[in-house]
Amino acid sequence: MSTLAERKARLIVHGDAPYNAEPPLARLRAAYRTPAEAFYVRCHGDLPAIVADEARLAVDGAVSTPLEMSLHDVQSNFPHVVVTATMQCAGNRRADMRAVAPVSGDPWEGGAIGTADWTGIRLGDVLRAAGIREGAGLHVAFESHDTVEGHPYGVSIPLAKALAPETLLAFAMNGETLLPEHGFPLRAVVPGYAGVRSPKWLKRITVQDHPSDNPIQANDYKLFPPDVTAETADPAKGHTINTMPLNAAICEPMRGATLSAGTTRIRGYAVSGDRAVVRVDVSGDGGRSWVQASLEQDAAAPFAWTFWTVDLDLPSGERVLVVRAWDEAGQTQPADPDVTRNCKGYLSTAWHRVPVSVA
Repeated sequence: MSTLAERKARLIVHGDAPYNAEPPLARLRAAYRTPAEAFYVRCHGDLPAIVADEARLAVDGAVSTPLEMSLHDVQSNFPHVVVTATMQCAGNRRADMRAVAPVSGDPWEGGAIGTADWTGIRLGDVLRAAGIREGAGLHVAFESHDTVEGHPYGVSIPLAKALAPETLLAFAMNGETLLPEHGFPLRAVVPGYAGVRSPKWLKRITVQDHPSDNPIQANDYKLFPPDVTAETADPAKGHTINTMPLNAAICEPMRGATLSAGTTRIRGYAVSGDRAVVRVDVSGDGGRSWVQASLEQDAAAPFAWTFWTVDLDLPSGERVLVVRAWDEAGQTQPADPDVTRNCKGYLSTAWHRVPVSVA
């Protein structure tokens, strides 16, 4: 197996401590299921070193039978399932918002996203084994082994999403044991939600009557109007980001590429948190005219992305390639990043534009 340093060398690294990196877009688009070594990495704190045989997972709170399980217990006492799902950082494509005005956070291009076959057990099965006391308004809080500014990483999701059949406690990715940077030995996978809600290196699961009060949940990943600044942002008034919106990106050709006049193949992805992508339009002239792309989807994976491909006849000159997607509700993306810009640079979903030179 390759070393962490070798894997880092093939990614675009935005930070080493915490470690955050994304693949080049052409590498991302090379396979429908993203290899673990090409999958983006988002860490908020340290990269913990965990010995699998010593790891324990506690389940407590509003349950009748609190549990403490080893990794062997997790893998032996519950049915294994495989869910093909896309995971995406809420800051994916933040670079487009940064081009409008300064925003905080890593300058993700379009590579803070990936799709994998996640193998694990259903979180709902674990909660029912612990005697979950189902009720309106309950939340499932996660605590992890990594620490962020002196606190264990912690987030929560509504109980209904925790009990949904697609929500997993995963121990394998694309049929292989999780890599350390992807959550070894155990992580949550919450399809359709922002990646922040799929914590890695799980330590504790607590059922409670309120969202987690951990700083990551209470203060971060909040969506604010464009007039709110980092200095005036009040987390209590921000919208908590859970389900991810419709988005699309051009992966090939790359920004600034020099192309030959004539037929050019354009490829990329489209994704929507909990709705199907039904159409992708691509423009070779900045959005004045559009051609519908062909779609590649996995009908058995409703929480996975859509790959798209189109051939455009590009005349010589400076061109701007553009993509926009449509979902099953007839919704599409905003044309410009100015419309949804916010001080944190979250949910950058405007038409993706790629300038190229055609000789």
